[in-house]
Amino acid sequence: MGLFSFTQDVAIDLGTANTIISYNGKIVVDEPSVVAIDGQKKMMAVGERAKQMHEKTNPNIQTIRPLRDGVIADFYACEMMMRGLIEKVNMGSKLFTPSLRMVIGVPYGSTEVELRAVRDSAEHAGGRDVYLIYEPMASALGIGLDVLAPEGNMVVDIGGGSTEIAVISLGGIVSNGSLRTAGDDFTADIQEYMSRQHNVRVSERMAERIKIHVGSALTDLGDEAPQDYIVHGPNRITAMPIEVPVCYQEIAHCIDKSIMKIENAIISALEATPPELYADIVHNGIYLAGGGALLRGLDKRLENKINIPFHIAENPLYCVAKGTALALNDLNYPFLMR
Repeated sequence: MGLFSFTQDVAIDLGTANTIISYNGKIVVDEPSVVAIDGQKKMMAVGERAKQMHEKTNPNIQTIRPLRDGVIADFYACEMMMRGLIEKVNMGSKLFTPSLRMVIGVPYGSTEVELRAVRDSAEHAGGRDVYLIYEPMASALGIGLDVLAPEGNMVVDIGGGSTEIAVISLGGIVSNGSLRTAGDDFTADIQEYMSRQHNVRVSERMAERIKIHVGSALTDLGDEAPQDYIVHGPNRITAMPIEVPVCYQEIAHCIDKSIMKIENAIISALEATPPELYADIVHNGIYLAGGGALLRGLDKRLENKINIPFHIAENPLYCVAKGTALALNDLNYPFLMR
């Protein structure tokens, strides 16, 4: 960018678990959506450094996840987090603070108040022109689907705070399901299960590690089965340290109800889909995106339940970020919201 280029374009996937920022078509920031503030309400750390402090703070430090269920829960913390993460983007000349043109992904089920909160946070963080795009539409763009074609495509984006389901045709969302059941609920299910079944207290971060190492949607993964994961923690009753091996079958049982909610939401969206588009979806299959798509066996479980092929997107974590970056290249897309 030249010295007198005062406007810079950034695309943001403002996620419950991670915030991803794309600049000049490249992903330049991928950090946890966490901010640490001190007793004076000043930002101490943001992103990965703040996550390392999470659940390890003293009374003078507070770590906050500003987004819950895909929407802003703490406006002030979200503004500080966005500002801190945008500062990590190297935009060339430091002589001038550029005004920013932003495209931000938001859940389809967001209310007007929630959309306004995202827009206000972006403007306070330096955004001059702020465009919003619904996450399932951004996911479809990032996967590489032709969203403007007269053809039905279905995307299921399982993020940290919400699951976005959409049937897309001719640049619009024909039928959808947006539910506040996603990765965070799997984590909470694991915490509750470890407490109830093994009498061991585990933190949110430990439950997240269990999900990554032995998380599964199926009780039989065959040759792909991961090794048991050893959990260390305090006994819930005696506070003495204990060691518990956890297998993937246990995790499959404990997150089963949350996965069933996602299954039912997909079926409801299909029920509301016109027959011609439904036929396209059966032919093309359904695309899985978001961090939840990485859950072992999820695609097979959904395929067996719904009898439609499921495809895991390439780099599912980055689908929304790629889609927002592509939308930034053509601000005339009919689905972009000013």
